[in-house]
Amino acid sequence: MRTRRSALRADEPATYTWQPVPGELSVAVMTLGHDADINGAHEAHSHDFPGLAFFSGDGGIVRTGKQVRHVEAGDLFVIAPGDVMGQAHRDDLVGAQGWGVFFTADVLGTDIPGAHMAWRTHPLLFPFVRGGAIGALRLKVPPPDRSEWIARIEALNDELTHRREGYREAVSAHLVLLLVGVSRLAADVVGDLRENAEPLLAEVFDVIERRYPEPLSLREVAEAVRISPGHLTSTVRKRTGRTVQEWITERRMVQARRLLSVTELTISDIGRQVGFPDAGYFARTFGKLHGMSPTSWRRVNGG
Repeated sequence: MRTRRSALRADEPATYTWQPVPGELSVAVMTLGHDADINGAHEAHSHDFPGLAFFSGDGGIVRTGKQVRHVEAGDLFVIAPGDVMGQAHRDDLVGAQGWGVFFTADVLGTDIPGAHMAWRTHPLLFPFVRGGAIGALRLKVPPPDRSEWIARIEALNDELTHRREGYREAVSAHLVLLLVGVSRLAADVVGDLRENAEPLLAEVFDVIERRYPEPLSLREVAEAVRISPGHLTSTVRKRTGRTVQEWITERRMVQARRLLSVTELTISDIGRQVGFPDAGYFARTFGKLHGMSPTSWRRVNGG
């Protein structure tokens, strides 16, 4: 799991962005306990991708938003993109027994647009939609179900570790089953979210989804949703941890990776299809975000 730390103002929590690795699934499992190596744990931070933290026993504390929560057996923390996790202290997870599972929406299938758009549109991801920056949602896995949760996460980790034939399909299946479990546990919360959806975010991401293949600026998005660019910028960043322009670029990059992997279109044609009329600017933007050129990405991913 490779992430990039965003350079924010000193008074704002850092945001960590998943850096896709060509040929690898964007899914990671880590144990949670004393001396766990977690990106960003040394500071207050958020991620622009979702995650889960499941604990099988009592012990330790979790800092979410401004809250300090003592961990109990069966605790399941649903970490939405933009949720602020507090700075961890050395002994926070002493005695804890748990796992963290992090992923991006791309893993759930080629029809998922990725980034924040998917948190609205994919039914299994709806528990991760809460406007961001309010602290992880805490659920409780019933005692009879905990052994199944442990086995599922361990099986997911085993597939990611050994990468036997068919591991991609197995990883996707295990992850989907975990998310089904989350959705069932969060049924009441999800109902509240559906009734109190974020209308501004919904409009913003609808505009991005419709118009990302075209030249699209912050001002044009602001005009489409009928608020000032400054208010739009501060609202979207506060609730998601990213700027509007970063979301536009992310949506374009998701589509660019797909076209590179499954078509023989030229790099220039792909750039034009995802909103970059200038092929050189497309290549530079892609390279900055992925650490390699579009051509190299295609070579690694078999396009």
